[in-house]
Amino acid sequence: MKRIVLTGGGTAGHVTPNMALVPKLIDEGYNIYYIGSYEGMEKKLIEDIGVTYYGISSGKLRRYFDIKNFSDPFRVIKGFFEAKKILKKLRPDVVFSKGGFVTVPVVIAAKQLHIPVIIHESDMTPGLANKLSIPSASKVCCNFPETVKLLPEGKAVLTGSPIREELFTGKCEEGLRLCGFTEEKPVLLVIGGSLGSVAINNAIRSNIDALLEKYQIIHLCGRNNLDESLEGREGYKQFEYVKDELKHYFACANVVVSRAGANAICELLALRKPNILIPLGLEASRGDQILNAESFENQGYSYVLQEKDVTSETLLNAVNSVYEDRDKYIDYLKAGNSDYPLNVIRKAGVDMEKEDYLDAAFAVFERRLNEFEALVKKLGLA
Repeated sequence: MKRIVLTGGGTAGHVTPNMALVPKLIDEGYNIYYIGSYEGMEKKLIEDIGVTYYGISSGKLRRYFDIKNFSDPFRVIKGFFEAKKILKKLRPDVVFSKGGFVTVPVVIAAKQLHIPVIIHESDMTPGLANKLSIPSASKVCCNFPETVKLLPEGKAVLTGSPIREELFTGKCEEGLRLCGFTEEKPVLLVIGGSLGSVAINNAIRSNIDALLEKYQIIHLCGRNNLDESLEGREGYKQFEYVKDELKHYFACANVVVSRAGANAICELLALRKPNILIPLGLEASRGDQILNAESFENQGYSYVLQEKDVTSETLLNAVNSVYEDRDKYIDYLKAGNSDYPLNVIRKAGVDMEKEDYLDAAFAVFERRLNEFEALVKKLGLA
């Protein structure tokens, strides 16, 4: 039976796409194993779905000064030896890495053991962990056409993100029933992320009367962001967070307002939902959401409203515009076509070509790692 090791951690965005792959990999006949950090948030998520989990030491590689920058490289080196030992034991046919710093030692160890590695980069531009891992990868899956140009020639494959299968099973009538809504007005679904968005929440609530004249609103406002004064308001339903019900809310939504995280927008593409994207600004991120949103806007998938421009008036105008042009957006979303990461995994070890690309910084890091490994063996410590 074929074996695959999945790796990724640190944030939900580095774990949930791996979780989405699991049912399909099982159908393909894979034995599945997971490597993450000792006690990272990925540990519980993966163990809850019944996948065998291995923890390794993990450190963060920062671009800014932090006292942990002196100790974390040693955690990464320790993680490399632990990952190498696990991979030797499991002997997988392929490693699939979703990103996060815990994946760097796993990917490097896999390369040294001649195990094909497939990386998935969600955002327009690769993060630091994936930049370090790309030289060891056979193929790099990505979500955006623009990303292909930023990757080594011959490695990039435009695949989109793995999407949770259950999202396609939602029922519109169930979503309406859960909210006490009717079929007489369209539904606006507002998603501000697990922590919510002050700008989005304020823009929705400050213009609630005008919005409710035309729409029914499902508002996922984030932890501790409920507005008690709006409880029981006809046509308005607010939640801090939803899980199983989300598929039904997507099914009944005519327009979606969302952040522009890569996984979230790929779900909107797959579900063909007309949408308004409000990306995180530069003051709160490295700007990846802004680039993600611009790409989707350029492809005709989304209406983009920058956070600094969000007011009750601009948001209302955006919602009305997208709803009126919803058929146009749906046509563009339907035309969005990409290979699926599973297809790349299937080919692993069959037609993967050896890549000569090696980033200079990575070359130094790997050489030092090899020297350290040799010294450890010489001293009889491994």
